[in-house]
This record gives sequence, C-alpha cells and structure tokens, in this order.
Amino acid sequence: MDRIHLWALLVVGMILLFFALRTPPVKEKVIVFLLKAYFSTFFGVIVVEDHWLEYPVRFLGRYFETSVLFEYFLYPIICVYFYQTSRRSRLPGIIGQCALYAAALTAVEVLYEKHTDLIEYHRWTWMHSFVTIFALSFFVRMLMKLIDKWGQTVG
Repeated sequence: MDRIHLWALLVVGMILLFFALRTPPVKEKVIVFLLKAYFSTFFGVIVVEDHWLEYPVRFLGRYFETSVLFEYFLYPIICVYFYQTSRRSRLPGIIGQCALYAAALTAVEVLYEKHTDLIEYHRWTWMHSFVTIFALSFFVRMLMKLIDKWGQTVG
C-alpha cells in the first residue's frame, strides 16, 4: 500500500508541476524549484544520516537513504506554488503564507508518519518539520526577492 502512495504522490507532483510551469515567470519558478531541491537535499541527508528520522519505504531506496520524491520533487513543487502566491506580497503576507504552507506540509507528514511506513520519526518531531520547512521556504523566498532586486538593477 505504501508503494501505491508513493506512485500517487509522484502523479500528483507531475500534475502540479505541469500547472505550475504553464504561466510566467517560468524562469523564476525553475530557479525556486532548483534552489529548494538543493537546500532540502542538504538538510535531508544530515537528518537521515544522524538517524533523526528514516524513510523505510522510498523511491530508489537501493540508492538513497532520503526521500528522493519529497526532497527533489514534491517539496520544491510546493515551494514554487508558495513563491507564486506570495510573489507580490509584503513581508507579513510572505510570513503568513509561509506558515500556512509549512503547517499544511507538516500535517500531511504527520499523517504519513502515523499511518504508513513512508516516514518514521526517531529523534524528530512535527515541530522540527514545521520549523525546518518554514525556515527553508522563507530563506528561498527571501533569496528570490534578492535575485529579483539584482535583476532589476542590472537590467
């Protein structure tokens, strides 16, 4: 059953990616996707290697200890939507939306942790997930704000 969840999440992710990249600014969305994948992979490896949590059932489990599907695909896609919805927001709006996205992702993770073998907490809690997701999402969002400013001064 867990493998079916993984395949369903992959299909949902592909659909979300298709719709996310149909509208401009595609270049900025791709940058958000790649930055998020890069930073989440860095932290994901540390957390898994230190045995804070594990992914007993995962895609390419023979090659990766982390959740490749979440770190390289689903989380970056969600962050593209976060960027898209907060693109014209001011700081309070960005923080609020970031908290909502982090809460939603954390809630889904907690459900998967309780009811599947896709993720297992050891020294990890939902609060760690919320703070990490919030911090990484906010960091990439602020980095994109900087990149946008640099682009305006150069161009």
